[in-house]
Amino acid sequence: MSLTSVLAQYIARRPQRIALLQHICEQGSITRAAKSAGLSYKSAWDAIDELNNLAQKPLVERSVGGKGGGGARLSLEGERVLRLYQRLQALQAQVLEAAEDISDLDLLSRLMLRTSARNQLHGQVIAIDSHGRNDLIRLELAGGQYLTAQITHDSTQNLELEIGSQVIALIKAGWLELQTLQQPVTPGYNCMQGRIEELLDAPDSPTEVKITLPSGQTLCTLAQPAQLDALQLTIGSAVRVQCSPTQVLLGTPI
Repeated sequence: MSLTSVLAQYIARRPQRIALLQHICEQGSITRAAKSAGLSYKSAWDAIDELNNLAQKPLVERSVGGKGGGGARLSLEGERVLRLYQRLQALQAQVLEAAEDISDLDLLSRLMLRTSARNQLHGQVIAIDSHGRNDLIRLELAGGQYLTAQITHDSTQNLELEIGSQVIALIKAGWLELQTLQQPVTPGYNCMQGRIEELLDAPDSPTEVKITLPSGQTLCTLAQPAQLDALQLTIGSAVRVQCSPTQVLLGTPI
C-alpha cells in the first residue's frame, strides 16, 4: 500500500459527527445532510445529540416541520465550531504531509478513541474527594447539573485530574435507571431530571428512551415496554434517571 493511499484512508476516517455540521449548514435538511454524510436519519440525530452533549452550548438547533423529514440549523456556536473544524482540516493536511513514515499514521490512529457508551457528557472537575484507594470526582455539567464518578486513585493520577480539568463522562444506556419523579432516589446515586423526547421500539429488545435535560443535552436509557406502561410514561413525561458513581467512566483529551 502506497503512502498516498494510507494518507487518503486516514483523512477519510475524520470524525463523521463533526463533518455532519458542514452538511447541515450546506443542505438545510437533516435528511439530505444525513445522506451526504453517509449516515442514516437516526444516526444523524444520534450524532447531533452527541455533539450538543459534548459542547458547552448546543451546536445544532432543531426546527419543527422542516422540509425533507425534519429541520435543523447550526447555532452561532455551531457555526464557530464548523469554522474551527475547517481550519483543523487544513492543519491536518499539513501534518500528514510532514509524516515521515506510515508508522506515524498507525500511531495516530491508535490514539484516536471511539467508545460504545451512548451517553457522553462534557464536564469540569470541581472537587476530588479521596476515600481509601478510590476517589470521588465531582463534575459540573452544562446547565448547572452535577455528576459524580468513582474511580481509583491511580486512575485519577493517570488522567492527571485536578480542579478545573475538562473531562468526558461516559455512561452506558443500560446503566441508567428510569424513574418517575415520585420514586425515591437511591442514596449516593447520581440523578438527573428531564422529559422523554422519544421512545424507540425494536422487536424483542428494550425500548430506547431518549430524555432531554433542561440544558438541552440528551440522555439515552433502556426500559422494558411493560415498565413504561406500569409507570405510565409517554413522550413528554417528566422523568428522572439515576446511576451509581461507579457506573460513570471518565476520559480526558489526549
